[in-house]
Amino acid sequence: MMLSSTCLIAILASSTAFAPHISQVQRTQSSLFATNGKGSEDRREFITKTATTAVGVTAAAVGGVAGVPADAEAAASKMWAPVPLPFSDTLYDIDFDSDTHGYLVGARGSFAETNDGGKTWEARSFSNLDAEEEVTYRFQVASFKNGEGWVLGKPTLMLHTKDGGRSWERIPMSPKLPGEPTSIVATGPSQAEMTTSQGAVYYTENAGRNWKAQVKETIDATLNRISSSGVSGASYFSGSIINQVRDTSGSYLAVSSRGNFFLTWEPGQDFWIPHNRGTPRRIQSMGFVEGKLDKGIWMTLNGGKMFVSSKSDMTQDDFEFKESDIKTGGYGITDVVWRNEKEVWAVGGSNTMYVSFDGGKKFKFDKSANDIPGNLYNVKFFPKHGNMGWALGSNGLLLRYVG
Repeated sequence: MMLSSTCLIAILASSTAFAPHISQVQRTQSSLFATNGKGSEDRREFITKTATTAVGVTAAAVGGVAGVPADAEAAASKMWAPVPLPFSDTLYDIDFDSDTHGYLVGARGSFAETNDGGKTWEARSFSNLDAEEEVTYRFQVASFKNGEGWVLGKPTLMLHTKDGGRSWERIPMSPKLPGEPTSIVATGPSQAEMTTSQGAVYYTENAGRNWKAQVKETIDATLNRISSSGVSGASYFSGSIINQVRDTSGSYLAVSSRGNFFLTWEPGQDFWIPHNRGTPRRIQSMGFVEGKLDKGIWMTLNGGKMFVSSKSDMTQDDFEFKESDIKTGGYGITDVVWRNEKEVWAVGGSNTMYVSFDGGKKFKFDKSANDIPGNLYNVKFFPKHGNMGWALGSNGLLLRYVG
């Protein structure tokens, strides 16, 4: 069922499923973004040193050192180079609003800024968060456009800047919000789109003072209504989704928290549409081919499997996925990205990296991070900024694409 934007807003205004009243909230603004002082550096250095041993043991338990055959490693490429950072915490996201200016966010209040295209990074902190409070936040999402930026953190925290990060304001969130904020995308001046862990999609046109719900029906309600449609695993839905990904046109792809099915939503639709995963293995991650819905979707499964589908009809229950030839040795694949139509990168456990030059059909090993303990979680390219590439992982690992 489709609704025009006018009808949708009218219906959502009367709906309580995804439209809590979030209006005219009090906001805290200050020139709170500043370079770390001596006390802040000492605190971060102390926390980093005391956590190094624990992090190292955890990384080894999760991944260890990739067991790549000697002949495969000898023939492997090395197309990424590490970039030094002022902290050693897990990194979650990176974004740029110009060829030179960008931000990096991570665990334990990690926040860094670059003004030279990522060659060097400087740690930042917020003056309205004391030392003990700041390290409790895990900044997970950063999105910038034309000098305006948004950052999401856990425990629930939203920050907004209109001047390229010189000053920031804290946006309070309604306690009636269905689920926790999981993603946010800057779309224009004072405009952004936010999703939550329960599948709500909100849009603001006034820098977060008001949010309009874009989805009419909760995922729980949708699954109850179509429980006879044959979507495997829908009856085990736990109420939350993970891995929400947005394409360039505003369409979304998400995975149920158990990994037993996935869902899609396109602008104008009243509800999310569930789809079968088509395999007994659980879904680990999903995304769009070349970042666009009309190009297809990719899916990774437990055990290091990867599949790609060129189908773009999101109204159907099942998709025709083709398995990629990628030898991971069982290490999970956490993220995949298309650098261009032919060059594709996949990253995963134990800092493994793989590259394909035929559009994702066959991959070969890249040893750029093979000797570094930990795990890679995110890989991104920025076509608008010279197609620069970055891979993010645990222990403060930041890799820059050098080709």
